[in-house]
Amino acid sequence: GAGGWSPLVSNKYQWLQIDLGERTEITAVATQGGYGSSDWVTSYFLMFSDSGQNWKQYRQEESIWAFSGNTNADSVVYYKLQHSIKARFLRFVPLDWNLNGRIGMRIEVYGCTYRSEVVGFDGKSCLIYTFNQKLMSALKDVISLKFKTMQSDGILLHREGQNGDHITLELIKGKLSLLINLGDTKTHPSNAQINMTLGSLLDDQHWHSVLIEHFNNQVNFTVDKHTHHFHAKGEFSYLDLDYELSFGGIPAPGKSGTLSRRNFHGCFENIYYNGVNIIDLARRR
Repeated sequence: GAGGWSPLVSNKYQWLQIDLGERTEITAVATQGGYGSSDWVTSYFLMFSDSGQNWKQYRQEESIWAFSGNTNADSVVYYKLQHSIKARFLRFVPLDWNLNGRIGMRIEVYGCTYRSEVVGFDGKSCLIYTFNQKLMSALKDVISLKFKTMQSDGILLHREGQNGDHITLELIKGKLSLLINLGDTKTHPSNAQINMTLGSLLDDQHWHSVLIEHFNNQVNFTVDKHTHHFHAKGEFSYLDLDYELSFGGIPAPGKSGTLSRRNFHGCFENIYYNGVNIIDLARRR
């Protein structure tokens, strides 16, 4: 009714779902109780989804976050999210409410349109980006992207050199593995490779973010806000790599000694290499 949302039965199985119409970056939420009533929610969970079927709970400080709600029907309780949510659907799930009333909520959602470039891979394809040597910075390489998939294995990123040097980002049994390999172990007898693994259960059909920063002999590997730092000896400053990157697979299968060699089946979003929007380039060219 006009006073807000109040379900017929007040129990912990009730929820209020909002369809924002498109993926939106949500930065804050606010709640009130039911207008002119003794109905208000004192704590709640927040869930979000792209499809309206596959849901994820908002987490903060490494745990599912229970939001503090209202103490009366009229005061507005505003909460700025510690990290924004990118989603089309939201669910407010009441946990507790006024003992002398029922579940009652009025809500406001704050945010803005989320701009993104998305590309789908069918497990048989890959996207190859060849770039101009003159545009390269010798000091730093930065690659960032988001991905979602239901497959537990697949190549996300590969770059190779003439002498067997290569960098491969691969999903293996739901975990991300970053392999940096110096192919010629005679020339580089020590620190012949770096193999870093981060994340788990990343094949859950939710978006996960990846950031790889390689400058001089320092490698930073970040998956969903968890970062692994690696400081190698000087050899890694001199990786001999071609001016070509492949996303979603390896163009010539079997060329490198990767573990599964399976092409990626799922979606990538906002692939950037040193500030270049790769998906946008692919669409326009």
